[in-house]
Amino acid sequence: MIPFNFDLDVPEAVMALLSVLSAHGFEAYLAGGCVRDSLMGRAPRDWDVATSASPDQAAALFPAHDVIGTGIKHGTIMVLMHGEAMEVTTFRGPAGSLEDDLSRRDLTVNAMAWGPERGLVDPFDGAGDIRRGLIRATGDPDARFREDGLRVLRALRFASAFGWSIEADTAAAIHRDRELLLGVAPERIQVELTQMLCGPGVCPLLLEYGDVLAVPMPELTPLFGFDQRNPHHLMELWGHTAAVVNAAPPEPVLRWAALLHDIGKPDRFTLDEEGIGYFYGHAPRSAEIAEDVMERLRFDNATSQRATLLVARHEDLPWGSVPHMRRTIRRMMSAHGPEATAQLIALRRADMAGHAPEPEALAACGRAEDLLHELQEEGACLTLRDMAVRGGDLLGMGYEGRALGAALAFLLEAVVDERVPNEREALMSYLREHGEGPRGRSTCQSGGPQDTGAGPSRSAGTS
Repeated sequence: MIPFNFDLDVPEAVMALLSVLSAHGFEAYLAGGCVRDSLMGRAPRDWDVATSASPDQAAALFPAHDVIGTGIKHGTIMVLMHGEAMEVTTFRGPAGSLEDDLSRRDLTVNAMAWGPERGLVDPFDGAGDIRRGLIRATGDPDARFREDGLRVLRALRFASAFGWSIEADTAAAIHRDRELLLGVAPERIQVELTQMLCGPGVCPLLLEYGDVLAVPMPELTPLFGFDQRNPHHLMELWGHTAAVVNAAPPEPVLRWAALLHDIGKPDRFTLDEEGIGYFYGHAPRSAEIAEDVMERLRFDNATSQRATLLVARHEDLPWGSVPHMRRTIRRMMSAHGPEATAQLIALRRADMAGHAPEPEALAACGRAEDLLHELQEEGACLTLRDMAVRGGDLLGMGYEGRALGAALAFLLEAVVDERVPNEREALMSYLREHGEGPRGRSTCQSGGPQDTGAGPSRSAGTS
């Protein structure tokens, strides 16, 4: 419950800014997220001030402090004062009043203000919606969404972040106005979608508002209601996807990989003679589609490449004996790095959440995590930099140029596969006995697997 005599724990610098504006005859209030967060018992991340002063008038009041006018075309300046960075924005709306300003804000929980003299100003019962756990547009939802189409996603983002429900009229308008997103910059859509995906309340929103997400990502549409016709799956494809997103750790790259991990399945669907559905080759196809989606939404290269890798290799968790799993985990670590390997295991575990119960698969995830930690604690050799031999060690054997690089790669593969210990003399001896000579002359054939990615999945094409 919100206390009747609501008050904010406002930093001294923020109070000083409000006092300066008020002393010069201007109205000044804290507004928006800082008031909402304080009502929810959360520490505000920033302090925004709404005022009757114009940007020029406000800036003139703080000559001794840094004033940044990067948002001045929107009526906003940034004042840096006593270690606090505060946005100061002129009241929006034709009336130029606080009430007019609040009436144009997106959601009731963001349409509240507070002033030292007046206290809490809440004309749309945002405090009541906080108590009810409800996301509701301020005033007419269609009008609010038409003012900025991104608000369609902002409503979903807040509902996901807080785990709240969406008020019926607002929900209907979200569906009705979803194509407003076509006029929104992809970068802005990406930010809102990422925050929505990482929220604790994301699963029911994906199930209810898939049509909204399909506006910026039409590739999702074939997943809706798709019957996988496979005994490993209890859910249709979009329900499975929502469950995987919900089960994945709330890290952006993992949640995006979870959303897109099966997006290529409809393209790879086949039925056998018994009517069982299979999806051979769906992982690389999903990665192709994921790359297109993430490029269109203007993701940075590192995030896009990592998410695409996770999608492409999401079936690579090894099965079988512990020695086999250990070798395969080590290959994965060498090929992709320990962090990506940990993420692949986490994604595979999340994938199990959307399957029929498979205790063996969950146990395999646990063994893979244990082996990953074991190899990290051992300081396992994973790269050429980790090896006990260097290029200079092989020069005396006659290796140079491409032959030298091939010999080092051969030795690394042998160490990763645990066919030889990472010791200088053992490596030199192994190269003499099993490697290709410096001038392409083969000595002995090496044994063991040559795969540099990961072992096969037990249920390839079905997960």
